Amino acid sequence: MWLMELQDPKMNGALPGNAVEQEHEGFLPSHSPSPGRKPAQFMDFEGKTSFGMSVFNLSNAIMGSGILGLAYAMAHTGILLFLALLLCIALLSSYSIHLLLTCAGVVGIRAYEQLGQRALGPAGKVVVAAVICLHNVGAMSSYLFIIKSELPLVIATFLDMDPEGDWFLKGNLLIIIVSVLIILPLALMRHLGYLGYTSGLSLTCMLFFLISVIYKKFQLGCTVGHNGTAVESKSSPSLPIHGLNTSCEAQMFTADSQMFYTVPIMAFAFVCHPEVLPIYTELCRPSKRRMQAVANVSIGAMFCMYGLTATFGYLTFYSSVEAEMLHMYSQHDLLILCVRLAVLLAVTLTVPVVLFPIRRALQQLLFPSKAFSWPRHVAIALILLVLVNVLVICVPTIRDIFGVIGSTSAPSLIFILPSIFYLRIVPSEVEPLYSWPKIQALCFGVLGVLFMAISLGFMFANWATGQSHVSGH
Repeated sequence: MWLMELQDPKMNGALPGNAVEQEHEGFLPSHSPSPGRKPAQFMDFEGKTSFGMSVFNLSNAIMGSGILGLAYAMAHTGILLFLALLLCIALLSSYSIHLLLTCAGVVGIRAYEQLGQRALGPAGKVVVAAVICLHNVGAMSSYLFIIKSELPLVIATFLDMDPEGDWFLKGNLLIIIVSVLIILPLALMRHLGYLGYTSGLSLTCMLFFLISVIYKKFQLGCTVGHNGTAVESKSSPSLPIHGLNTSCEAQMFTADSQMFYTVPIMAFAFVCHPEVLPIYTELCRPSKRRMQAVANVSIGAMFCMYGLTATFGYLTFYSSVEAEMLHMYSQHDLLILCVRLAVLLAVTLTVPVVLFPIRRALQQLLFPSKAFSWPRHVAIALILLVLVNVLVICVPTIRDIFGVIGSTSAPSLIFILPSIFYLRIVPSEVEPLYSWPKIQALCFGVLGVLFMAISLGFMFANWATGQSHVSGH
């Protein structure tokens, strides 16, 4: 059924007037609120965000810092296997969003937390809100860690200074400055749709990153990275050739121990589910078909960007590529410095988009019947930013904690929760328990449990052996 919707050519256009009215009628609450209790604010809000801005916001939510490690993932899976896995994951992510939108249409709810309440009761609402908060706090922290570690180096290189020498190049100070001057004003926007312009700028920065990776492939040919590894010449083994990698052979299919660490990273590359329903709420002329089109365009665009970045990064450094691909290039290359600055800007502009679902989850959990309040809106944003800044400044070994959060929250948001919602919310009169759509949803949830078990298993094995692995949103 969902594949028929993906292939429907009418998805990209506006629905006729009657169809829009029918879709809105489907979003009327299926239960009456308690006497004297005001309905939740999101049900009364009429979305005004255009289709294009919604695509920008969702694409920005999908794209994370993990894009820097995808070439490393390709090096341990091979080009064809990597692209096949990436395509499968993109289709599964689209199917997951289809489940969410179907559940939202059945009960008239466009909030992830309230879907949890309808499916599992009050405990479900708490669990969903907690998972969203944990996952997005981890994402925000990882972005600020990138700013903390990379921004001093970029500024120092531009100014030709020692990054450890001056007080204004300290990473802890810089993340506070960035949080106050850039992130906080954007996070205080009332509606997520207003961030469409900054999301567009963020995506432009990552497009610049992709174009630079492609350009560097043709400029450098086949090289060893910045570490200056010497590879011996076959004609004269005693004479090392610096910078030339004689093993410049692309693998179509490969498998090694690192593949089991990189595949979960690829699986989590399309995590955007906490942002889907908030974006849906603010979409102009909202309908299930229109929002599914937003999701398909966003996922398709990110699939192309991920695939091209990984392919050209891998074809530049082959098996010697590192987990953080930008570290392979010369640190004094002006173009690469601009690319690193663009990546930093993209990461910075993504933080407010990630903050919105956390604030929404807290609003639904703590103040479900309260109308919008600017003091509360501002206070939640301030508290979240202060907590994340303190976390990034005070906890230097937070990476493993992020790994645990990512290995539990990501499969829950992508696989497990949407399948549970579908099985519990869609009535048996519409889809019988043993119907093919519900069997699909059940298998989808089981796949999520397997992903979680595999990710945690290999992470604990990593800790036991003292090895490190790639991480990233």
